[in-house]
Amino acid sequence: MLATISSFLVRQLKHWERILFLAFQNGHDVRGSLGFGADDFLVAIVGSRFSYSGMWIERALILKALAPLLQQFLSVNMHSRLKIGILTDNSSTAYETSIETIAFQVGYPKGIISHITDDEGMNNFLGIADLVIYGSFLEEQSFPTILMQAMSLGKLIVAPDLSMIKKYVDDRVNGYLFPKENVGMLTQALLQAVSNGKLSLFAQRVASIGKAHARNLLASESIEGYAVVLENVIKLPSEFASPRTFEEIPSGLKEQWQWNLQMNNSANTTSNLDEAFSSMAWEEAKKIEMANARRRVEEEELKDRSEQPHGTWEDVYRNVKKADRARNELHERDDRELERTGQPLCIYEPYFGEGTWPFLHQTSLYRGIGLTFRGRRPGFDDIDASSRLPLLTNAYYRDVLGEYGAFFALANRIDRVHKNAWIGFQSWRASARKAALSKKAETAILEAIQARRHGMPFTFGIAVSEALRRMYGVQDDWNSLPQMPSDGDAWAVMQNWVLPTRSFLEFVMFSRMFVDALDAEMYDEHHRSGLCYLSAYKDRHCYSRVLELLVNVWAYHSARRMIYVNPETGAMQEQHKLKSRRGQMWIKWFSYSMLKSMDEDLAEESDADPTNRRWLWPDTGEVFWQGVYERERNMRQQQKERRKQQSKDKIRRIKKRARQKTLGKYIKPLSEDMGGGANNTKTS
Repeated sequence: MLATISSFLVRQLKHWERILFLAFQNGHDVRGSLGFGADDFLVAIVGSRFSYSGMWIERALILKALAPLLQQFLSVNMHSRLKIGILTDNSSTAYETSIETIAFQVGYPKGIISHITDDEGMNNFLGIADLVIYGSFLEEQSFPTILMQAMSLGKLIVAPDLSMIKKYVDDRVNGYLFPKENVGMLTQALLQAVSNGKLSLFAQRVASIGKAHARNLLASESIEGYAVVLENVIKLPSEFASPRTFEEIPSGLKEQWQWNLQMNNSANTTSNLDEAFSSMAWEEAKKIEMANARRRVEEEELKDRSEQPHGTWEDVYRNVKKADRARNELHERDDRELERTGQPLCIYEPYFGEGTWPFLHQTSLYRGIGLTFRGRRPGFDDIDASSRLPLLTNAYYRDVLGEYGAFFALANRIDRVHKNAWIGFQSWRASARKAALSKKAETAILEAIQARRHGMPFTFGIAVSEALRRMYGVQDDWNSLPQMPSDGDAWAVMQNWVLPTRSFLEFVMFSRMFVDALDAEMYDEHHRSGLCYLSAYKDRHCYSRVLELLVNVWAYHSARRMIYVNPETGAMQEQHKLKSRRGQMWIKWFSYSMLKSMDEDLAEESDADPTNRRWLWPDTGEVFWQGVYERERNMRQQQKERRKQQSKDKIRRIKKRARQKTLGKYIKPLSEDMGGGANNTKTS
């Protein structure tokens, strides 16, 4: 990545130097073609790429500060050799009219100030200018690119003392600075820099120092940024040397770009670098920078304007849980999740952080599993491994296990997240190395699974003995342990393989016990000093290299057929055929009954003696044995009996409840009594 940045800056600098070369070698022609004389003194006024309300006032102040220079450049016929070009992207008529009005009020003769808006014109004028003034007082988040370009061209720059500019420009060392609160100081700086109609010798020396300084202007910040990325975002496997921190990089390498190396590499790839890189690259880079700068400003403004919640953490947590429940009740599932439900296979891609996102697939056949909560992809149904296995919240074990932690997280109550008959894994490093499965290979695997042609692991593509010795409790003097042959066939690497889900759970059962034995053997020394005898240097991913090959040990000695799939063509070929393995496999040691018995023994030990000693195995997945099942069944029975008893007690209390006696009853009178008088009345 640093090489790419350096290569781009080399090309960029070459382009700017080519403009300067043309300006000096053919100065008369270039100036003449642009309508300027050979003796004219050209001043370029540049500024921020953003439009804001105070921009008009700043342009007026800069032009007023330049006015005293007019006297040095007036000829006998009152023709001024001073030419001022205002370089801006604002091509509106209103802006041009306002500039003309300001120039007239300040006292500039007509024809001195020109308004340049097109990119080619701005680049040409900047290439032949004698002096560049940065006329914007707006605080920027980064050093203005237009000033970097001017310094690389050897131009003397004069700029306000903004914080981002002062960070890289020293007053009267590699440029001139003036206080933004006192623009009058700009006039003094210009009168000192310009003498007898040209730059003074001191100003020329300052411009020369600025040109040399511009070659490595942002080198330290860029190298530090990429060093932080390599250290904290990109999780490298154990076969890679751990990158140095920024503090460990020699000062000669982190304070300047290695121009000699880049220029040599560039000379090997192209005979004429100047012809290979045109002004289009600069225009493209400028557009990208402007877009990024606008986006940052908009995000900051929106952040300030948006309503901020003022509730307690309990309220926030309650609202989030409520939204999750509503989502589950509505059964909201994206298209990839729906398509994945009917597939026989799901391939999981473990990844660390945002740096690995470009190497992940986005089709329904694949599903990401993030090993860190903060680095999960938004908008995807990726699995959060740390929430499924709390062990991965421990940074130490997350690093030493590497992508292997995803296996333990998935196997822990797998039926909640994985519904497919087959399960596969593919490392993001396979995509980075262009070794991932092609569409042909994906189709070939799916067809083989549906046709049941193989039914065993597909692979695409030591310290083990000590761990196995401790895992199986073998005596130290027994050297006959499971060995792996060197028969010339292929093995699975980079955790790229496919298994039936049931076989995967059996493999994880074996892996948990192996990792526990490996951790008991190596934890103390590695945790204390960082040294790992599996590597030649300090390695925080100590176990990952051995664990990367463990699936081969298990598949070989458990008598699984091993099918190699060409990741490009999808062609399949069986490796380490069963006939050639006879007499070499330790099937009894790797059988399901043996592993299940060992797993239950460990679970019973953990359940019976929940000691506080450091023991990794209980933290890598479920702890279950027959006693746990019986205890849970008894607890459910007891709860059932308790509820029955509570119901009986409630009914008994209701029956025994004291009732108040009736005070009296209201008797409704008969209708004859109520209307007797009316019925006895005679009519005549």
